[in-house]
Amino acid sequence: MQQDKRLTLTETVSLAVGTMVGASIFSIFGLGAKLAGPNLPLVFVVSGGVALLVAYSYARLGSRIVSDAGPMAFIIQAFGSNLLTGALSFLFWMTYVISIALFAKGFAGYFQPLLPGPATAGVGSIVEVGVVLLFTALGAMGSRSVGRAEFWIVAIKLGVLLLFVVLGIWSIHFDRVTPKFSADAMNGMIDAVAIFFLSYMGFGLVTNASEHMRNPQRNVPRAIYISILVVTVVYVLVSLVAVGNLPLPRLVEARDYALAEAAKPFLGDRGYLLVTWGALFSIASALNATLYGGANVAYALAKDGVLPETFDRKLWFGSLEGLYITAGLGIVFALLFNLNGIASITSSVFMVIYLFVLAAHWRLLPRFGGNRWVIGIGFVVVLCVFVLLLRYQWHTNRDAFSATWLVLAGSLVTEWLYFRTTRRHLRKHIA
Repeated sequence: MQQDKRLTLTETVSLAVGTMVGASIFSIFGLGAKLAGPNLPLVFVVSGGVALLVAYSYARLGSRIVSDAGPMAFIIQAFGSNLLTGALSFLFWMTYVISIALFAKGFAGYFQPLLPGPATAGVGSIVEVGVVLLFTALGAMGSRSVGRAEFWIVAIKLGVLLLFVVLGIWSIHFDRVTPKFSADAMNGMIDAVAIFFLSYMGFGLVTNASEHMRNPQRNVPRAIYISILVVTVVYVLVSLVAVGNLPLPRLVEARDYALAEAAKPFLGDRGYLLVTWGALFSIASALNATLYGGANVAYALAKDGVLPETFDRKLWFGSLEGLYITAGLGIVFALLFNLNGIASITSSVFMVIYLFVLAAHWRLLPRFGGNRWVIGIGFVVVLCVFVLLLRYQWHTNRDAFSATWLVLAGSLVTEWLYFRTTRRHLRKHIA
């Protein structure tokens, strides 16, 4: 009897959790501490709640529209093939491009302190370019060894965080994590929610793997909800230990490697190195997964409007153009913007995709069912978070604000030019 090689529920949850507990929790933790201070654990609770509102539509639609195209399959089902959905397919690809920049920045932030001499922008840029080129080279060779190792990389990073929590929870100064509700504290918390919403974006990968799951009608919703709940618990516990053990000014000062610095009070220099290497493994894993699989799915949609017939998450379908273009643009974003800017751009672009998924669900309600109140509230909440994020960009990083709109407008213009050249149509059902 032939063995069923499709993903089990446990494996799918591991994929989503491993992706979510990635670069954002390690690389932008210091930014969150600066914005929210003692309210940071509460930020993760609220962000998780917002993610669940979006996840409701992903779960309902993903259980009925089984496609490796994930959210784009939902949007195409609802709105058909036109300039807007074509532009969104390019925008979907850009989410992966900008994510690569985030991973490169996060990797450099933890790697630089391990190097001799002071950390400089030039050295950071070299590390950012080097790590992207390294995984691009692996992708060009079609390496399966890194793919096999990914499970253990995920296990290592979760083990490091678990050790961090277990050993550090006993020395928390609870006055440092007591929530504050002043006007300034609430404004900072709202800004942090807008940024850290991207920490949950990995749950969407469940729908991108639905064609390769056992019983996707049942397991897609379960995997999405379980992964978000698990990750929320991890985030809350990690933030309690980090903020509760290290004075806020030191967390902010070490913003690019804040979790490693937070391990020093109860683990010393060995703990610092342990978390640093855990972060490097984690970010490398996320970068590898994005370059090998997700970005190519998105690029195939943007270029052809359809996925290849044989989908293998670790292969590039015999074409390397998507790999090179995606990696190259990721490097450009990494070199042009700081970590704060890239994080906010990533969040804002993902939110546009989420808004269209919610709109698609509303339009598909007669066919696929769902609760109008949940969908409507989710749309309003995500729209409000999106507006707040744009406000934050405007006040703190005008370049990021401009880049967000440039990416949105650029996707529309690119699709218009591409459609006029190729006359390709997106397919309503991709499976």
